Amino acid sequence: MELILNNRSLEIFKSVVDAYLDTGEPIGSKVLSERLGMNLSSATIRNIMANLEEVGLLYAPHVSAGRLPTEKGLRFFVHGMLEVGDLAAKEKRSIEEMCGSSNLDVEAMLDQACRTLSGLSGCAGLVMAPKQDAILKHVEFVYLDVNRVLAVLVSDQGDIENRLLSLPAGFPPAKLVEASNFLNTHYVGRTLSEIQKVLSTDVVHIRKELDTVLHDLVEKGLAKWVETYDKPTLILSGHSHLLNNVADQTQLDNIKRLFEIFERRTDISSLLDASMSGEGVQIFIGSENQLFEDTGCSMIVSPYLDASGRVFGSLGVVGPTRLNYARVIPMVDYTAKIIGRLISKRYNTR
Repeated sequence: MELILNNRSLEIFKSVVDAYLDTGEPIGSKVLSERLGMNLSSATIRNIMANLEEVGLLYAPHVSAGRLPTEKGLRFFVHGMLEVGDLAAKEKRSIEEMCGSSNLDVEAMLDQACRTLSGLSGCAGLVMAPKQDAILKHVEFVYLDVNRVLAVLVSDQGDIENRLLSLPAGFPPAKLVEASNFLNTHYVGRTLSEIQKVLSTDVVHIRKELDTVLHDLVEKGLAKWVETYDKPTLILSGHSHLLNNVADQTQLDNIKRLFEIFERRTDISSLLDASMSGEGVQIFIGSENQLFEDTGCSMIVSPYLDASGRVFGSLGVVGPTRLNYARVIPMVDYTAKIIGRLISKRYNTR
């Protein structure tokens, strides 16, 4: 590849990618010759394009057509050749005003950030929103029948979590009051993060104070709530943007497959969750990520951090592989920085 990708080959390759990102259409050697002004004949350019095709960076959609970049070629261009500039001041102000308007609560602010990204980029926006650190307000075990009990846990944010638990045969319903009282005495008024820190140690003390059955009820009722309550929430916005500029049935079929992926929100959530371990903006082009295989789409995503550097969540966009990467990448990056700054302010003032 080093012998092929000399400066002249790179210039031709870049021109093919630029033409694709601009029009979505293949470009031929004659047009390239006129555009480049490099005193190269069409035959010379065809030979270079053929070499670029051999190494998997270009392909011809039809025998007599010009060339388009492959997904491999797009990745090579985006990760190695793309010049990413700064956002215009107007776009920065728009992001700042939309995301930080009206003293929104955290989830509403993230929803607005998702919509803002979607609107500015013309893509589908997505945000992984963290659950706020709720305070346990009330716990109660409700007897249903001889085999079942309902654990009801209420947070200070008004969320109610119901957990159906099993009872051993012959268990006296009156004992449920003892379990409820124990939890309300020891854990009400504490935040989830505080409960998580002390729960494993407290389990030993719970065994000493309660019999085996009550200990199991307390542990299951509380531990499961703590485990599931702070799972992050996925916000999606702007699906309809992906239907813009659909030129043929193949592209429409690709978008339909992507919509099916959006319906399986857990798949997108898992991908965003994994992206939070990376640094800065991450770019997934086409089948580079198995989730987007055969969709003809790319994802640009970035984690957002609080002032101490702790990752709170991630945000980004999904759009066609023919994206204006030079514009969208700094847009995602800047939005993540703004959200991180706003998140820090909200949590520091709690």
